[in-house]
Amino acid sequence: MPDRLSALDMSFLYLEEPTTPMHVGSVELFEPPEGGFDVDRLLAVVRERLAYVPRYRQRLKSVPGNFANPVWVDDEDFDLTYHVRPSAVPRPGTPQQLRELVARIMSRPLDRSRPLWEMYFVEGLEDGRFALLSKTHQAVIDGVSAVDIGQVVLDVSPGAPDGPADGWMPAMEPSALELLAGAVVDAVHRPGDLVESARRAVSDLPVAGGWVARTVGGAVGSVAAAMRTAASPAPGSPLNVPIGAQRRFATVETRLDDYRGIRARLGGDVNDAILATVAGALRAWLFTRGVRVAANMSVRALVPVSVLTGEGPNRVAEYLVDLPVGEGSPTMRLHQVSYAMRAHQETGRAVRARTLAGMAGFAPPTLHALGARVASSLSRRIFNLVVTNVPGPQTPLYVGGATMVSTYPVVPLAKGQALAIGLTSYNGAVYFGLNADRVAMSDLDVLAQCIPDALAELVDAAEQAPKKSRAGKRPAQRRKGTAH
Repeated sequence: MPDRLSALDMSFLYLEEPTTPMHVGSVELFEPPEGGFDVDRLLAVVRERLAYVPRYRQRLKSVPGNFANPVWVDDEDFDLTYHVRPSAVPRPGTPQQLRELVARIMSRPLDRSRPLWEMYFVEGLEDGRFALLSKTHQAVIDGVSAVDIGQVVLDVSPGAPDGPADGWMPAMEPSALELLAGAVVDAVHRPGDLVESARRAVSDLPVAGGWVARTVGGAVGSVAAAMRTAASPAPGSPLNVPIGAQRRFATVETRLDDYRGIRARLGGDVNDAILATVAGALRAWLFTRGVRVAANMSVRALVPVSVLTGEGPNRVAEYLVDLPVGEGSPTMRLHQVSYAMRAHQETGRAVRARTLAGMAGFAPPTLHALGARVASSLSRRIFNLVVTNVPGPQTPLYVGGATMVSTYPVVPLAKGQALAIGLTSYNGAVYFGLNADRVAMSDLDVLAQCIPDALAELVDAAEQAPKKSRAGKRPAQRRKGTAH
């Protein structure tokens, strides 16, 4: 029988509304190879790699009477040119024009009658570059055999390896009677799925309750803190307002060596330094909004972190971190973030950045998608925004011989949340993608500029501090990031 959507996968279809499309995306910029690159070449690469991701040639099929969750069936009319589309900005395309295009494309929901993904080949960019924009519904990234299309098209060398032999032929679509029979069999063998489906359809509050139970099962020292955080509602914030269907998108590029220098002199790890930078940026942005920032003010971030479960690192734990936006000292912000993250990490489950970056292929697109699934499946009442941070490889990657020069994640918004932040480190840089509601975050560019400013403030504090004895080389010379 065809694979059936799990209760969690189904919840992403239930939760999807015109204002909250449930797809995750990425924007990747490339330098074309000497012979050039066009949409036909991209089509050839994607066609070759689809054998790695069979779900990308399947669509949803409902069970008559909605007796059970839908199943995945092969799309007998699969048309690759529908999913891989040419696009362009007026030459010479500026970064702002590309960001506007990304915002428009990511605002549109995917067609549920077809396989739930799209990829856009965007030409016309300045300096002869092109971009790839991908979007994939969260129901496709199932968290078990999860691989994103943006992962499999990339190579570690300009010469692409031969793909697997692809003799794909669509399987015959099951009849209504077969679908009903399969639903009955599944109901007998997995009766809990029916209860779970009904529970999720009614409310997401039990989801949050189950999350609390799992979270507090870690180290004894972190139980009380986790209970206090999860039991209390998220603080009030301008980030939590009714949102519309249209988006804004901003990008920020910073240097990985800056965060490493902060780690060397002030302690913590690179992720702590990144979260402290986000806290400093939010603090400065709140001031520009005229918000009264009290000393104890915080913004609660849901920070999905990959964990080890014995089945590989493609599982994500839910960490709630209160970012101390009321703290005026960048050093103290870092220490408070480090303390909060350490309470989670003492469970012993977190995967090291080096492990993630060493995964086969380019893992960040998949891991950002898994992080977005975590955010969407939890109650939005207990956090203000999502911050996904996925370490990537520090060597160049390629698609069809073209060199990837930057990559920005696009994390979807939850209902009532005006901002989501995704980060990916790649080849010596840390790339921020800020996805936001178009009306509620009309000043998104201001927040984007606050990120490199907050990083510079933290770098200054690190340069004035004595170097940690455990650190090796001296921190790299300061290089400010650039916001776009």
